[in-house]
Amino acid sequence: MNCQKCRAPLKLDSSLQDLNRSALDLLTGSRAHTVEPTTTNARNPFPQERKEIYDKVSQDVSSPLFKRVIPPPRQGIRSQPAVAAATKAGLKDNPAMSFVMLTDSQVVPSQSSTKESSNPLPKSKSGTDLEPVDSDNPPSISQQIESSTRLFEILSARSDIDHPICTECTDLLLTSLQSRLSSAQKERDTYITFLKSLNTTSPTPSALQKAQSSLASARAAEEKAFSTLLALEKEKADLDAEIANLDTESSALDAEEQAFWRDRNAFALTLSEFQSERDALNAAYEHDARLLERLQRTNVYNDCFCISHDGHFGTINGLRLGRLPPPQNVEWVEINAALGTAALLLATVAERLGCEFAGYRIRPMGSTSSVEKFEVSAPSSSQSSSSTATIIAPTAPSSPSSHPSSATTTAQNNINNNQKTTTLDLFSSGDLPLGAKKFLHRRLDAGMAAFLECIRQLGEFVEQSANNNNNNNNSTSSSSTPSSNAAAATSNNNNNKGGGGGIVKLPYEIKKDKIHGVSIKLGAGTDETWTRACKYALTCCKYLLAHASNAGGVRAVGKGAGT
Repeated sequence: MNCQKCRAPLKLDSSLQDLNRSALDLLTGSRAHTVEPTTTNARNPFPQERKEIYDKVSQDVSSPLFKRVIPPPRQGIRSQPAVAAATKAGLKDNPAMSFVMLTDSQVVPSQSSTKESSNPLPKSKSGTDLEPVDSDNPPSISQQIESSTRLFEILSARSDIDHPICTECTDLLLTSLQSRLSSAQKERDTYITFLKSLNTTSPTPSALQKAQSSLASARAAEEKAFSTLLALEKEKADLDAEIANLDTESSALDAEEQAFWRDRNAFALTLSEFQSERDALNAAYEHDARLLERLQRTNVYNDCFCISHDGHFGTINGLRLGRLPPPQNVEWVEINAALGTAALLLATVAERLGCEFAGYRIRPMGSTSSVEKFEVSAPSSSQSSSSTATIIAPTAPSSPSSHPSSATTTAQNNINNNQKTTTLDLFSSGDLPLGAKKFLHRRLDAGMAAFLECIRQLGEFVEQSANNNNNNNNSTSSSSTPSSNAAAATSNNNNNKGGGGGIVKLPYEIKKDKIHGVSIKLGAGTDETWTRACKYALTCCKYLLAHASNAGGVRAVGKGAGT
């Protein structure tokens, strides 16, 4: 056999091997006698009603549904492992069997049992026949094994421990059971103490009444709280429905807000584009206004024709006009260029003021400029009067709305048929041999005289135009508007800049080929006198240039006032 705990092989005691019939009956038929405890408490540990119910149920008790029985031993000889398995199976089938302690007197066979071993062994309570043990005829090994196995099965069935077990396992089992016993005793003492405290502290009728009143008030508070809970739950449901409605409204407002911001962003983009375009237009307008103001302040005539002086020489655009003895001599290339520029100035001013020269036409061609002179051939007696009238007519300014008569047209055609054109040079080829100056500069002298005559005619035209404007302004001053009066006053002031006392006249008097008493012809005097005459002529040209600039400004002011 093996230990049922550690599975170590066991050697059975000789007392179990030589177990007699009396000892076996004692072991198999013993009952555990329990002693009912008696309580000395004056008060029962349980209510009387529970005891009455227990007694009533105990009277009507019936047989149990499951009865614990010890199975009979199997016939024949079995092996030790089979016996151990059967023992373990019997223990599992009978878990409620009690534990039996054997004393030495019960285990060791007595002499009387040995003498009576010749008597037949009666049947046991379980119905199993056990053969008597004879000292002369000892039992066989199979009988000993079967008896021991039967005994161990009974022991295992009556306890929670599988038998057999070794000595060491028995000591450990006893230690464990002793600890369990100690804990059970402590728990018992605890229950007893609690029971005593309950018996000593039983509630009084006043305490019970107070507890019942508090219970009633607690139940009333519970009912009130329950009704409040129902009201709160209903209110919560209403709030949940309201929250759902508000969520729907919030979603609609969010969508509306998004649409508003989209429209606002589109409007802001359009406004930004409009402002950018406006700023660009304003910048362009300011630039154009500044450019217009600068252009209005710009005098084209002064920029194109800058007349000044360099010592004894009059200059136009930096070109000296005149000749002096060395080392102040001026080359003819520079003189020719200066004369060409002066001719261009005179032609431009005449065109700007609308003046036509009588019998002359200036051809500005740089250093080879010239003046064309129109001469009429000897007319017949029938055409003399008409020719004279035609020659004098261009000197008077004509009105833009006037139309030539048929007689004037016929006379003009006769003049065109009979006139002769002579080209007068405003340039010279260079220095001439000694003694030939007076004769070989005749073309230049004729051109200079014609140039001076053109200056005189333009000066008279300016003077006559200024007088006519003054007369017109005086006649219309009473019926004119303030703006036209301001324009007329500006015109008068500008026209009076050229001369003093309100009279527009050239700064130097011109008579035939002399200006301020000095001849303009190179062959008629010295180089110094010719240089001085050229300087006077340029001064008159500068005066005419300033009058043309003022006339342009007055015309612009008049147009602005008329609008």
